[in-house]
Amino acid sequence: MTNVVHHIELWTSDIESATPSFDWLLKSIGWTARHDPAWPAGRTWQHPSGVYIVLEQSPDVTGIHERTRAGLNHVALRAGDREQLDVLRKKCGGHGWTELFSDRYPHAGGPQHTALFIENHEGFELELVAD
Repeated sequence: MTNVVHHIELWTSDIESATPSFDWLLKSIGWTARHDPAWPAGRTWQHPSGVYIVLEQSPDVTGIHERTRAGLNHVALRAGDREQLDVLRKKCGGHGWTELFSDRYPHAGGPQHTALFIENHEGFELELVAD
């Protein structure tokens, strides 16, 4: 088995406003957009390994996303090396992401863990981990 994760699906309350931040970020770390024009409520990005992320505006969404409630807190993705993290850190604000734990960058996850933690306007947190 090459990948233990097949895909990750995130629900959004507004696909049009959520797409640009995810599109910029995922393309910046090597994912490819694989959007199906016949499915206007969804967007998909695929990693070279085969794993993919789906962002969907489902009619079943019943409220806003809150990462601090029970359930999924964040998704952690590999994002290259420390130099790549520094570039993403500088650019993320211009693409809909806000840095979390900036006072502890790049070791907010602990002294042996190098990562950038960011959140978009909808409250989705991504942890970008340096190899």
